[in-house]
Amino acid sequence: MSIQTIEDTKVKAFPAKPAEVIAFTAKARRRFDPLAIAGKLASALVPPIIVIALMLVVWQIACSSPTSSLPPPTQVWNEAYDLIAHPFFDNGPQDIGLAWRVLISLQRVAIGFGLAAVVGVALGALVGQSIWAMRGLDPVFQILRTVPPLAWLPLSLAAFRDSSPSAIFVIFITSIWPIIINTAVGVRNIPEDYRNVSRILRLNQFEFFVKIMVPAAAPYIFTGLRIGIGLSWLAIVAAEMLTGGVGIGFFIWDAWNSSRLPDIIVALAYIGVTGFCLDRLVAAVGAFVTRGTTAK
Repeated sequence: MSIQTIEDTKVKAFPAKPAEVIAFTAKARRRFDPLAIAGKLASALVPPIIVIALMLVVWQIACSSPTSSLPPPTQVWNEAYDLIAHPFFDNGPQDIGLAWRVLISLQRVAIGFGLAAVVGVALGALVGQSIWAMRGLDPVFQILRTVPPLAWLPLSLAAFRDSSPSAIFVIFITSIWPIIINTAVGVRNIPEDYRNVSRILRLNQFEFFVKIMVPAAAPYIFTGLRIGIGLSWLAIVAAEMLTGGVGIGFFIWDAWNSSRLPDIIVALAYIGVTGFCLDRLVAAVGAFVTRGTTAK
């Protein structure tokens, strides 16, 4: 008798009990329970809303004094209402809403971070796979990653002679190091059984990289990507303050020169929300690819 026939006989001889079917159906229905979904949303949204409200109250009380050098939230709302209520206005090349400025900065981040992701994963795989590459490159990486992002800006301006590619290079050189390091750690931690399987299947280096190395090291890779995307957003804001243009970083510097502190505070809120969204986006992609094994 074949294995399939035996399994079929077991299923016919021991049918599922009605109680088990009912329990399974109840579990399936509970997955789409609107009350449970509302409870989860409330537990996720209510605590930060309360904390933000308390921070606004403390800020209002601390900065309401006439001698305060910072504006309270009510003054920020009154003086920067147009920036808050109309983020997509466009009155000319240099007079655009903060949402457009954020999108312009995000374009540079997408290019610089995309290049860093590709090169970082490749170099990290090389360092993690080869002991000689690790001995030769790891000390260099550890030295270069400690260089502050803006320290690279004069060299990039001298090399590219243009602000946009210089900012992209600063993003690239800032975000690549955590990607390399985390990818190398993930590759070194690949179980030896996986490598033995690749030898049995006679996979070439490219097949081993695509089918075994990247999936096995994916949790580490996406951890490095999450760190890298945060550093990318930090670097672009700092770089745009010095290189100019129409990005969100230059807007903050221009507002400071014009003594528009409420505009700066609103821009900082845009920067924080955008950085949070970028982190959540990379985390969501990592959770989907690795089936939730990345750290949250």
